[in-house]
Amino acid sequence: MLETTIAAIRPADETAMAAARELHGRLTKPAGSLGALEDLSVRLAGLAGACPPPLPEPAAVAIFAGDHGVHAQGVSPWPQEVTGQMIGNFLAGGAVVNAFARQAGASVTVVDVGVATPLPTGPVADPAGSDPAGSDPAGSHPAVLDPAVPRLVVASVRRGTRDFTVTAALTRDEALAAVQTGIRIADELIDAGAGILLTGDMGIGNTTPAAALIAAFTGADPLDATGRGTGIDDPTYAHKVAVVRSALARHSPDPADPLGVLAAVGGLEHAALAGLILGAAARRTPVLLDGVIAVSAALAAAAFAPAAVGAMVAGHRSAEPGATVALRHLGLDPLIDLGLRLGEGTGALLALPVVTGAVRVLHEVATFDSAGVAEK
Repeated sequence: MLETTIAAIRPADETAMAAARELHGRLTKPAGSLGALEDLSVRLAGLAGACPPPLPEPAAVAIFAGDHGVHAQGVSPWPQEVTGQMIGNFLAGGAVVNAFARQAGASVTVVDVGVATPLPTGPVADPAGSDPAGSDPAGSHPAVLDPAVPRLVVASVRRGTRDFTVTAALTRDEALAAVQTGIRIADELIDAGAGILLTGDMGIGNTTPAAALIAAFTGADPLDATGRGTGIDDPTYAHKVAVVRSALARHSPDPADPLGVLAAVGGLEHAALAGLILGAAARRTPVLLDGVIAVSAALAAAAFAPAAVGAMVAGHRSAEPGATVALRHLGLDPLIDLGLRLGEGTGALLALPVVTGAVRVLHEVATFDSAGVAEK
C-alpha cells in the first residue's frame, strides 16, 4: 500500500497553476492585492490539476491518538491516562477541537492507533443529543462525514511505543502499519466526499518524539527543535532536550530512510499522520496541517515523497519552536500565527476559512470584462 501510494503522488500541474495566475490577473482587484491567498489558490489549482480548483469542502478532521514509552523519562507533567480520557472528551464533543469543528462544519474522526490505556466503554452521545458516536474497526465501514457525531476508529498497532532512550520506539513493521492506517483513513474520508483533510493528534508526551523527528529530518540541534509542550519548568525542559539528544545519538536515524526514522524515534500518531498526508497527496486532496506534531509527520511524508509537499497547507505557526524549523525545511508559510500550542487540529480548523476563501475567489469574483469595470 505504501509503495503504490507514493507512486501515485505527482508534481503540481503547471498548466493549471498558470491558468490560476492568469485568472487572478483578470479579476476585479489590483494584481497581487490578496497576497498569500493568491499564492495559495495557485498551489491548490496545481494540486487539483484544474482552474479553479474544487472548493475545499466538506472538511474532515482526523485525530490520531497514541502513547509514548519515553513518557517514563519524565518529559511531561501530565499522566499518560489523559490520552484515553481525552478521546472520551472528543467523542462527547467537549474538547476545543469539537467547538472549532462545529463552527467550521467539519467532521471529527478519532483514530486509536496506539493508546496505552483502555478507552471509554460504551457509546458516547454528542452534546446535541443526536445518535451515539460509533466505534468501527479501521476499514470496516465507510467514513461518515457528520459534523454532529464524532467517530471513533479502533486501529491500534500496539499499546504505546517503547521508550526510545532504551530501544527503538517501534519496529519497522509497526511503523509501516501505522503509516498504512493513515493512508486508509485518508482514502475512507475522501471516498466519503471530504474535499480537504485536517490533521489532529492526541498523545501525552508526543512533543518529545516530534522534536526528535524534526531534528532527525532537518539536522537541527535538539535545543532548537524542542519546546515546552504542555508547559514544563526549566529543569524539565533541559531534561527533555537531553532526552532527545541522547535518543538521536543512540539511534543515528538516517533521514533518507523515513520509515527507519519513524521506527527509531517516532510515535504511532506521527507515523499515521505521515500516512494521512501521503494518502491525501496521492488523491490530489489538500491536507491542512495543524501544529508541531503534524509538521514533524509532514517531514516524514516529504522524505517518502517530496512531491507530497504540494498537498500540504500550513494552517498555523505553533508556539513550539520545532514547528518553525520544520516549516522552514518544507518551504511552507503558515496562514495564521496566534501563539497556539494545543494540538488536536485546533489551529488547522481556525485556518480553514482562509483556505476556503482563497479558492472561492477564483470561483466567484467577476473579471473586469464580465463586470464592465475599467482596468488601469
